[in-house]
Amino acid sequence: MIKSHLLWPIELGALSREILPNRGPPSRSVTVMRVDVLVTGSHGFIGSALMPRLRADGHRVVRLVRGVPEGSDDVAWDPDAGTIDAAALEGVDAVVHLAGAGIGDKKWTPERKRLILQSRTRGTDLLARTPADLQRRPAVLVSGSAVGYYGNRGADVLTERAPPGDDFPAQVCVAWEAATAPAAEAGIRVATIRTGVVLAARGGALQRMLLPFKLGLGGRIGPGSQYMSWISLDDHVGAIRHVLATESVSGAVNLTAPNPVTNAEFTRALGGAVHRPTVLPTPLFPLRAVYGAELVQHLLVEGHRVVPRVLETSGYEFAHPELDGALRAVLAAPAAA
Repeated sequence: MIKSHLLWPIELGALSREILPNRGPPSRSVTVMRVDVLVTGSHGFIGSALMPRLRADGHRVVRLVRGVPEGSDDVAWDPDAGTIDAAALEGVDAVVHLAGAGIGDKKWTPERKRLILQSRTRGTDLLARTPADLQRRPAVLVSGSAVGYYGNRGADVLTERAPPGDDFPAQVCVAWEAATAPAAEAGIRVATIRTGVVLAARGGALQRMLLPFKLGLGGRIGPGSQYMSWISLDDHVGAIRHVLATESVSGAVNLTAPNPVTNAEFTRALGGAVHRPTVLPTPLFPLRAVYGAELVQHLLVEGHRVVPRVLETSGYEFAHPELDGALRAVLAAPAAA
């Protein structure tokens, strides 16, 4: 493997070091260098939370954007056309790739499925291939993926060693992760982050749940026995920063809290957090009418019991390892106002 010019952990006494947090609050400190980090999906749910944290760490954040760059730290690309301003990437130290069409936003028509797949694989392939021609390659590529990789596995406990499923979300994740191969072959450390349900009061699945739960209309979905692998937004951002900073971490990384819960348990916890009853189950017919039976089945009725073995063994400390505490923190945050 090519020796990295990006040495995130550095020795005490070295020049120009900064003591910076390694995860979400409350933080544990590690010693890291200030570096240039390229981010795709900067306007998205995760990207918009990650960028200010990286800047607070003292890093320069470069946004990869479609169309005409708006600022001096923006770089143009067009994944559909296969074009990117490669010269502007020279000397970038790390890449965090989060771009992709929302998998749960709209009904899975054949056209929507193609968009979901291509929006992930085309951009990832372009980002993975471009650094091979650079004089100074990034040391690390952190590329998005999802717990949908595992398919519906019931109550099986799934670490990063578990094999993939065979449904549509699993097929997307397998192809998405495979598209990073050129970067790994070029000697770049690659980590594919398999994300669970990210909890924040604004954005993501929890925001869509809050109103019906606050109205006392929230309830379990389907049998309620399906597992939900969740993570707070603070921990998701903290885990990305940990992966960037930890040279021993590569390959698949489950970005989930260490204590997944069933849908029924999640329902009770959220109802308790907003002080409302959760007696009646959520009717599936309206959801299927809006989002289609296939999406509802794979994303809501089925589940995954995923645990973050790589994060835990590499030393990441969760700010919110338990669901009740995570919900309290999320709902008390200023964004919830």
